[in-house]
Amino acid sequence: MVKILGISGSLRKASFNTGLMRAAAADAPDGIEFDTATLHGIPLYDGDVEVKDGIPEAVTVLKQKIMAADGVILFTPEYNNSMPGVFKNAIDWLSRPSADIAKVFRGRHFALAGTSPGNFGTILSQNAWLPVMRTLGAELWSGKRLMLPRAETLFDQDGVLTDSEAGDRLRAFVKAFADFAGAQNGR
Repeated sequence: MVKILGISGSLRKASFNTGLMRAAAADAPDGIEFDTATLHGIPLYDGDVEVKDGIPEAVTVLKQKIMAADGVILFTPEYNNSMPGVFKNAIDWLSRPSADIAKVFRGRHFALAGTSPGNFGTILSQNAWLPVMRTLGAELWSGKRLMLPRAETLFDQDGVLTDSEAGDRLRAFVKAFADFAGAQNGR
């Protein structure tokens, strides 16, 4: 069984990217255990808070989920032609203390996926993640890209994926990434 973790980079209840992540988990192909995570409960990074109080519980829980996974998919929205600040903030917390970078990121397989209301999906957000993931030593999978445009036509008002073609593309993306991550981890 290949273990994949999806992390949504949006806090909104009916988020298109959370809906995309939920659809991936609900329709994961056989042989894939798909877990999900959100960024709720992760405070803004503050070095003084880290020194005084340590790593927040929500960050510790997310670190453990990442370390238990064979691969991680970042379901990233695109805000102002880049990654969401709340998502980058979570990654900054996950890299603290710096000794944890090797345990959480180095050599771990990551993939990027996303949807947005625009015509280009999340291409700029996904591109913005490249130097961040390289800096952390993550193994960023480049076998396929999933950038779904015109998100408002793909989901219902509750953020549920309703477009069958998008669902097929999502399923193929998850399967290809899981096959890659599983093979790299001897599964």
